Amino acid sequence: MKAMILAAGLGTRLRPLTDERPKALVTVAGRTLLEIALARLRAFGVREVIVNAHHYAEMIVEYLKANDNFGMRIELSREEELLDTGGGLKKAAHFFSGSLEPFILHNVDVISTIDLGRMMRFHTEENAIATLAVQERESARLLLFDEPGLLCGRRTGSDDAEPEMARPAEQAQALAFCGIHVLSPQIFVKLNEEGAFSIIDAYMRIAAQGEKIIAYRADECYWRDLGRPESVLQAEQDLGSRKYSIA
Repeated sequence: MKAMILAAGLGTRLRPLTDERPKALVTVAGRTLLEIALARLRAFGVREVIVNAHHYAEMIVEYLKANDNFGMRIELSREEELLDTGGGLKKAAHFFSGSLEPFILHNVDVISTIDLGRMMRFHTEENAIATLAVQERESARLLLFDEPGLLCGRRTGSDDAEPEMARPAEQAQALAFCGIHVLSPQIFVKLNEEGAFSIIDAYMRIAAQGEKIIAYRADECYWRDLGRPESVLQAEQDLGSRKYSIA
């Protein structure tokens, strides 16, 4: 099983923790975000991973080498210029070439107890091109899903903000994205954007074409975005109080 970890961002919200290191090497309770993400993936059977890198990329290379790639086959996708989530994924397409098996796309700066095996099975059963882990919680950016759970739009800002619709829906539920995707390899055929682009922008376009991009509800799971220093501190406290554990 294969996966990609998105780790190329500058980590500006995490400063000063990222002044002299990439966000992938920020630590929670003595373990780096990259190690935590790799351990989660390994626990669900992933053995081959590609990690994109830009900010202090050489530090990630040396870190993986020093830890013998944590017993996995790991490839680094270097981005001379930041390609955003969609561009970064498209650049890594070669890593998934020839495979018919779905793969996981995981942000390096999120921690969760989401059952990735169950999410993979759900994706396969639904025959989706993309499955997105989502929760019902507050967020400045929300994705909209229709009654069967298919992506139909998004909304940014307050509840009064006008939503952007990919396709019409009689009823749409606003859910917050968790930064974890399961994707079918066919997604690469659909990514006709070039250069740097957001994968969410691409999902909106692809959904408008009738492709199945579906919500995987993870409301009962622990989840935290580690985009700010105070979030890292809270994650350490949550670990101490056993709200989650690191594999």
